[in-house]
Amino acid sequence: MAETYIHKPVLLHECLEGLKIRPDGVYVDGTLGRAGHSAEIARRLETGRLICIDRDQAAIDAAGEKLAPWKDRVTLVRRNFADLAEIMRQYAPEGADGMLFDLGVSSPQLDDPARGFSYMHDAPLDMRMDESAPLSAYQIVNEWSGEELRRILSEYGEERYAPAIARAIVRARETAPVATTLELVEIIRGAMPAAALREKQHPAKRSFQAIRIAVNGELDALEPMLNAAADGLRPGGRLAVITFHSLEDRIVKHTLQKLATGCICPPEFPVCVCGRKPKMNLVNRRPIVSGAAELEENPRARSAKLRVAEKCDPMDL
Repeated sequence: MAETYIHKPVLLHECLEGLKIRPDGVYVDGTLGRAGHSAEIARRLETGRLICIDRDQAAIDAAGEKLAPWKDRVTLVRRNFADLAEIMRQYAPEGADGMLFDLGVSSPQLDDPARGFSYMHDAPLDMRMDESAPLSAYQIVNEWSGEELRRILSEYGEERYAPAIARAIVRARETAPVATTLELVEIIRGAMPAAALREKQHPAKRSFQAIRIAVNGELDALEPMLNAAADGLRPGGRLAVITFHSLEDRIVKHTLQKLATGCICPPEFPVCVCGRKPKMNLVNRRPIVSGAAELEENPRARSAKLRVAEKCDPMDL
């Protein structure tokens, strides 16, 4: 399929600066996507290694070509980043000097109408990042209860019209299964008040986000992955995470704060008895966002937030 979008990796300069790439370091790109970040990391390596992870076979195949100039220093791994602890044991048992996670849907998935992620093109309801996974958007829309639909639309999409949309989906599927993306878009549109339809944002954006998150279990894997990343970094190693919506950012923010917290004994205790030591230091307290120049070139960067943390050296604690 011809590319409809020239891929621009989000917050690229800020990520490279945050990771402090060393030519002999070991790095992990846990969300390979179109390999924009990976190519720039690999370009900066000499004797180092880059481990690229993605659950999507299409991303792995495309990266093989894009990263060909640096193939001697790149390892491609088709796995879910939820398996990060096991991946690190297998490919980098001595730890990594930096890890990057660019969360959300990658451009190839958005740009390929057949994958069913887009509310702008008609396609079978799918939305699976891993096309071999058992759960698809079709099953969620047609088989989950109205209450479960309402819950995910509200929690994952922060959709204020979630009850009305859930009821409309249940009504529609009583006549015939909801089979395509544009069928679902019309159901969502029909459930929303006229004022909501006049908003700048596409009326189906939040609902499609919610269903995609549920299909791929994106939020469930996030905190365990961040904990595994902290364990897999060498002292002084950097973790960079880009999020694209408030739910992801909240989880990343709170998990990194917990990893940066030491003693949790009550204040009235004269000495620490919990023995807890911080694993990470927060490099930036507030998220890094795209500047005006990047936003003009790449509108998809508008909601991106970057957080960076550094692995503590136990000798310094």
